[in-house]
Amino acid sequence: MKFVDEAYIDISAGDGGAGCVSFRHEKYKEFGGPNGGDGGRGGHVFAVADANLNTLVDFRFSRRHDAKRGEHGMGSDMFGAAGDDITLKMPVGTIITDAETGEVLYELLKPGDVITIAKGGDGGFGNLRFKSAINRAPRQKTPGWPGEKKNLKLELKVLADVGLLGMPNAGKSTFITAISNARPRIADYPFTTLHPNLGVVRVGPEQSFVVADLPGLIEGASEGAGLGHLFLRHLSRTRLLLHIVDMAPFDENVDTVAQAKAIVNELKKYDPDLYKKPRWLVLNKLDMVATDQREALVKDFVKRFKFKGPVFEISALTREGCEPLVKEIYKHVKAQQVAEQTPEVIDPRFVDLPDA
Repeated sequence: MKFVDEAYIDISAGDGGAGCVSFRHEKYKEFGGPNGGDGGRGGHVFAVADANLNTLVDFRFSRRHDAKRGEHGMGSDMFGAAGDDITLKMPVGTIITDAETGEVLYELLKPGDVITIAKGGDGGFGNLRFKSAINRAPRQKTPGWPGEKKNLKLELKVLADVGLLGMPNAGKSTFITAISNARPRIADYPFTTLHPNLGVVRVGPEQSFVVADLPGLIEGASEGAGLGHLFLRHLSRTRLLLHIVDMAPFDENVDTVAQAKAIVNELKKYDPDLYKKPRWLVLNKLDMVATDQREALVKDFVKRFKFKGPVFEISALTREGCEPLVKEIYKHVKAQQVAEQTPEVIDPRFVDLPDA
């Protein structure tokens, strides 16, 4: 299925039905009172987060969504029926914004979340509502209220704990295959990955995290070059970034340090907050490097790259070094989850006191 992470839709809740003007007509009752009923409420438009969906492709081909209007009121004290509601199923992680103003209206963050994105109009009043001691035969009625109409932009941000960074053909797809249940397409040429792949990594009983494999970045991605810029937004909700580097490129003249620096620069240009996220360096394809050359190659790369964070040496193809890396990732993700749920405790020793 084609991956679509952005779509525009027009929604319209149902209008309320009009009230009715009617009088009772019964034999032997000379003065029948008013019996016009109210109109029915228009249908609402709901959005629900469906865990079984992972793309907005359905909304690319069906842009217009209209709920039914309410029925008009009728005589004999009969109120109009409410219009049928409609429910739009969207992937978890969908952000709904006003297409005209850009204001974020709703976010679907948990499976089963239900929100009302457009309210149906209330039904109008029939003349039965206007009956009083001084107005025995009212002929007033009101029309139904219009339903809400909105032009919306849907944007999907993949919900993953770990995001993979790297140049095309760095081995990200092979890595996610080695550690998770994801089975992305893999080939020996760049730009194999055309859409994000999510994989669940199981560390132990009830111990897991989600990793996202994104299309490779190239220099100029923040300005729109290549495929990676389309998916940089998906990294915004991750707790950890893994920068995967190909240590055995096909072209021996390729400067791997320059490529790695280009990735970091693109990240910084695109979003400074994303650049500040925890980032680990994963040196991949070391099985293709002679054993007696690995240590010198790794030391030279880290020194030239000037990286001060955690560094891991792996081979995604042979799975060498993957298990220790997975365990460290889980520890980090779990600590982040606990920190997000625990209120921050301020050490009084570091609180600035007012001058005496």
